[in-house]
Amino acid sequence: MEWQDEGALLSVRPHGESAAIIEVFTAEHGRHAGVVRGGTSRRIAPILQPGAQVQVAWRARLDGHIGAFTVEPLKARTALLGDRLALAGLSSVCAMLRVALAERDPHPVLWRATMPLLDALDRGADWVPDYLRWELLLLEDMGFGLDLARCAVTGARDDLAFVSPRTGRAVSRAGAGDWAARLLPLPQVLLGQGGGTAAEIAEGLAVTGHFLTRELGPMLNGRPLPEARARLVALLSRQE
Repeated sequence: MEWQDEGALLSVRPHGESAAIIEVFTAEHGRHAGVVRGGTSRRIAPILQPGAQVQVAWRARLDGHIGAFTVEPLKARTALLGDRLALAGLSSVCAMLRVALAERDPHPVLWRATMPLLDALDRGADWVPDYLRWELLLLEDMGFGLDLARCAVTGARDDLAFVSPRTGRAVSRAGAGDWAARLLPLPQVLLGQGGGTAAEIAEGLAVTGHFLTRELGPMLNGRPLPEARARLVALLSRQE
């Protein structure tokens, strides 16, 4: 069994005396793990950094085996290592992909959206709204996309201000009525309107966090979302 693909490195851990086990989010084979022989050596270890874009070739005797990777670097993305916030963003992306995606399931739409986000993190561009919208796409890819196009009560497209915590549908101020206090706030940045203030970003992450926690419940077994995401949210809150 063998294939070649392109992907971004999600995690690295030592294996035996000199090997490493890596997880790569690939274009055609999804989140996939494999052994890199000599992965802790001075020659290969610098390549195996989370966020790095790599070309991989995977081989195994049987499809169910963990198999072995050979790795060629395509893009290092090392600029973000000096940016604490960008590094937290990268760690959150990697952690969320690891917990949300079943191994070896392809997610081509999500993959195509993730690579530009990693590039933005590396450039130090204004990536925070992109990260928030990436979490929306992650939810959609998991099968629970939020419906923010029109009010679930009145059908109106204007003055959308809330999200139902149960259905994920938008609700207008008029449609919310006396139920407003029980709904989640809907910041305009989630509707694709502007980059969003720090307060709007925090509200948006609270919305996506609510549904990610719920939808990932069976995988989390009562645990919270990954600590890496919590660190990112905490860092962003300090910028308000």
